[in-house]
Amino acid sequence: MKPGVHPEYRPVIFLDTSTNHGFLTRSSIDTKGRETMKWEDGRDYPVVKVEVSSESHSYYTGKHKIVDTAGRVEKFKRRYTKKPK
Repeated sequence: MKPGVHPEYRPVIFLDTSTNHGFLTRSSIDTKGRETMKWEDGRDYPVVKVEVSSESHSYYTGKHKIVDTAGRVEKFKRRYTKKPK
């Protein structure tokens, strides 16, 4: 590989905000200015907050759960419910 072409690949904690479950993996995501969190090994890593992960997604958990962000469900119901005549 050519040096200086590829982004830096570093350890990052992805934190599922709906279940408060985090997992440590490596990513090339930009971590400048992000908050950090102490992991089980005692080191601090940058945190990327996500709304859905394998811990909260209905496909993996087997439980249907509506994660409403910014009123999307209400907006959908308003748009597609039948109006009384």
